[in-house]
Amino acid sequence: MATATVPGTGSDRGTAEPAAADVYALGSNPAESARLQRQSDELRPQTAELLARIGLEPGQSAIDLGCGPSGILELLSAAVSPGGRVVGLDADPAHTAMASRYVMARGLDNVTVVTADARHTGLPPDTFDLVHARTVLVTIPEPQEVLAEMVRLARPGGWVASQEPDIEGAFCYPPLPAWDRLREIFRAGFSRSGADLLIGRRLTELYRQAGLEEVEVVVYAPVYPPGHSRRTILPDLVRSLRPMILELGLSDEPELAELDRAVREHLADARTVSLAHLLVVAWGRKPPA
Repeated sequence: MATATVPGTGSDRGTAEPAAADVYALGSNPAESARLQRQSDELRPQTAELLARIGLEPGQSAIDLGCGPSGILELLSAAVSPGGRVVGLDADPAHTAMASRYVMARGLDNVTVVTADARHTGLPPDTFDLVHARTVLVTIPEPQEVLAEMVRLARPGGWVASQEPDIEGAFCYPPLPAWDRLREIFRAGFSRSGADLLIGRRLTELYRQAGLEEVEVVVYAPVYPPGHSRRTILPDLVRSLRPMILELGLSDEPELAELDRAVREHLADARTVSLAHLLVVAWGRKPPA
């Protein structure tokens, strides 16, 4: 396992383009890092199904763009072993440091962690049998930039895959005004930079526009029971966005505290049914050379 920083990416590209950390809708803070670590376990079943559908094999290569503290690195490592290699890439040095510790602790010797911008990785083209990103396209205002880089990195005949949410059908029953208000605050804070919370439905269109073939999609509508860590994803995301919410004046400390308490209490009730988002998983093949 190795860790590296790819030069010539992100804010040092000599252009007016904002740095990756500045366009990431959820910001960088300990609450968000902890949420991303939980997400690796929470979405493990859907990721395992995706890799089985694609048929990643021993000896092949894969990259997880926006891997955060752990991403799907362990699953990719197992899928390409023996003889394969995996790269985990994230723009946040704090996350790549955490990912490096994660990789070392699990003995994933075929995994390299890289600090770079997913829009401009600086890595060679036509390199990977699978290029994957999860909940990355949803967080940036120009997702086609990352998708174009994903296609560039995939070898001819290789796969590109994404897992992204679509929140239009979210609901909570019995209804709770605090849940509605928290969702309103979340949407306003998350979308401040132009990020699209409905991007899940657009994935297949974006894939075809990027030149991918054999595009397929599955949609999950997960309803989690009380005690499951993903049951509270809405208040958890608002906690991640809290600094930005306060800065934008979308709410204040007393209201956020009361909404957080009320929503968590409601979700702890087994009689409450809540769907925070759909999870849209899409994959497509780069045309052969």
